[in-house]
Amino acid sequence: MTDRAPESLVRYETDGHVAVVTLDDPPANTYSYAMMQALDARILEARMDREVQVILLTGAGEKFFCAGANIEMLRGADPDWKYWFCLHANETLLRLEHTPKLVIAALNGHAVGGGLEVALACDLRIARRGAGKVGLPEVKLGVLPGTGGTQRLVRMLGKSKALELMAKGDNFDVDAAQALGLVNEVIDCEAADFRAAALDYARRFTTPGAAAMAIGHIKRAVQTGAEVALESGLALERELQAKLFASKDAREGMAAFEEKRGPEFGAE
Repeated sequence: MTDRAPESLVRYETDGHVAVVTLDDPPANTYSYAMMQALDARILEARMDREVQVILLTGAGEKFFCAGANIEMLRGADPDWKYWFCLHANETLLRLEHTPKLVIAALNGHAVGGGLEVALACDLRIARRGAGKVGLPEVKLGVLPGTGGTQRLVRMLGKSKALELMAKGDNFDVDAAQALGLVNEVIDCEAADFRAAALDYARRFTTPGAAAMAIGHIKRAVQTGAEVALESGLALERELQAKLFASKDAREGMAAFEEKRGPEFGAE
């Protein structure tokens, strides 16, 4: 296991309205408790930064987004510690879902096991064609996907397909992942150009061209509404819509529509 300081395991930088969060523990960017603590802190940093509208989560290097939990760390830990580790990992990834800003996983390389589970907690997933494999192969280690995989995959693909993928434990390429609906967009580019392409993709959801505030509210409605009864989800939708109707962005969007021009949205 690495003896690096926790804060160095997850790099954080901003590019305009995009916060770029990079898992950085070569060679495979496997996550430890220290990395999860650092990721937790970076998510909160991006959440609290008023200038940040989109979070772009990626991995360092060209071969791995993240290969999952650090097996060496898990082998040396007792069952109680492993339980608390899984609980904190769950809490950290829930922060991604609860943060009312769009989160995009940019799969620069293999995203397997817990690495795919991290990506599943993001709102959108993009990948470089030929970058690597994705999958949940935990069953081949005699365990289950324990960082949200059993819950998020079934919500995304339905019970039958999710069970099949996890029971087989096979990994597959990003084109197959896109066909399944796990990846939203596959980008054709050289490995060295993927970061720039991912940033361009992320900027589609930022001001002034996009209504970032509305996108954040759409995320809240979807993430929370999918887990509650329909009437409760509709009530949440109405409350969020009321806030948007009162916003400068809504006034600008409607004015631009009437005047037949492109809107110029601004964060509030």
